[in-house]
Amino acid sequence: MYVVIAILLFSFYGFYLGKKKSANLVSNKVSELHSTPIYHGYYIFLWCFVPSLIVLISWQVLDNYLIKSLVLNLVPGFETLDKGNINFVFEKIKTMATQETIDPFFYDEQLIPASKKYNWLTKISNITLFTVILSFLAIVLVYVKNKIQAEFTARVYVEKFIKTILFMCSVVAIFTTLGIVLSLLLESLRFFQSVSIFDFLFGTHWSPQIAIREDQVGSSGAFGSVPVLAGTLLITLIAMTVSVPVGLFSAIYLSDYAPRKVRTIMKPLLEILAGIPTVVYGFFAALTIGPFLRKFGESMGLDIVSESALAAGLVMGIMIIPFISSLSDDVINAVPQELKDGSYALGATKSETMVRVILPAALPGIIGSILLAVSRAIGETMIVVMAAGMSARLTANPFEAVTTVTVQIVTLLVGDQEFDNPKTLAAFALGLQLFLLTLFLNLFALKIVQKYREKYE
Repeated sequence: MYVVIAILLFSFYGFYLGKKKSANLVSNKVSELHSTPIYHGYYIFLWCFVPSLIVLISWQVLDNYLIKSLVLNLVPGFETLDKGNINFVFEKIKTMATQETIDPFFYDEQLIPASKKYNWLTKISNITLFTVILSFLAIVLVYVKNKIQAEFTARVYVEKFIKTILFMCSVVAIFTTLGIVLSLLLESLRFFQSVSIFDFLFGTHWSPQIAIREDQVGSSGAFGSVPVLAGTLLITLIAMTVSVPVGLFSAIYLSDYAPRKVRTIMKPLLEILAGIPTVVYGFFAALTIGPFLRKFGESMGLDIVSESALAAGLVMGIMIIPFISSLSDDVINAVPQELKDGSYALGATKSETMVRVILPAALPGIIGSILLAVSRAIGETMIVVMAAGMSARLTANPFEAVTTVTVQIVTLLVGDQEFDNPKTLAAFALGLQLFLLTLFLNLFALKIVQKYREKYE
């Protein structure tokens, strides 16, 4: 903590020093400087902050490895421990060393020398790190300060650094995406070595209850994904039936029909729905909507279970309304005023202008917002778990309980896990299926946007 504070103090002092010295060099005549004083401040700030941060992170990584090696050598029988027990013993040593009161669960007399060694090494490491960082910052501050001259190209260096950071962020994003795709693909290929891809894609029975250890009892397992995918699409369809009309019509009203005072009040209130946690929606669906639908169904002679696709879809649709409304409102407001004025000049009414001019021009953005909402609905988990259950049933009846892909992924990866077993690997196959589904949706949205953008721009 003290090291981080020292780095920040030196860095901000360097920023102030760079601005002040560069301004004093030309007696505050900034036009005589190659770069404005703020770039000189940024230059010193970056030289102090970034290398110090790299040193701090590198030190922490090496320090933890070295201390762990030195401390564990004092543990009796260390050579016979496996990796899991080694980590557990090291955590016990750290707990004994850092706790003021003795916890009987973690206390072990054989580990007292190791815990004392850990305390001593940690103190030495912290003092050394603090000294190294302060010395490094002082040297850097003196060196960089002497480089500040009127003709010094501080802006060029700062902009190059920022471009490098932006490039690195882009590379990280790309490699993260590749890592996700490869992890899904490789694990899915392992799954398809045990289960036929044809059975997975076209099978109509989902029951992944299979023994993953010799002492467990389980069935042979059935991995047909059609019921799971059908449940996902059914709930998504119900959700979009609710959210698209309400979200789109509210966006149309707020953008062109609502008075300014009404818009100022209603738009924030509508967007509050987007900030409510999904688990709250799940409680609302399970405790309010589900029982209400069941009682309503009984009064109408319909058999609606409390955990139904209809309850989950309705609540999910309410949750998605702000996504469509807010994005569609922004897109409608972005339509050039010249198009609206031209329509009004030709004698069109407000409604005719909305239907024949504004909505066609805003269609790419509206389609994009709808497909974004579809992706959001497909990936929802908590509402489905609490309101629709986990029954993998192939049905188009919204009054029955169903499950979704995301719920099954969570179910398969909770509890005992063996990543060489079809039961666990099935989660990766479902994840790959979901990834491809949302990818095709995004590609379809891109095609729609490109087609109509060329038409109206």
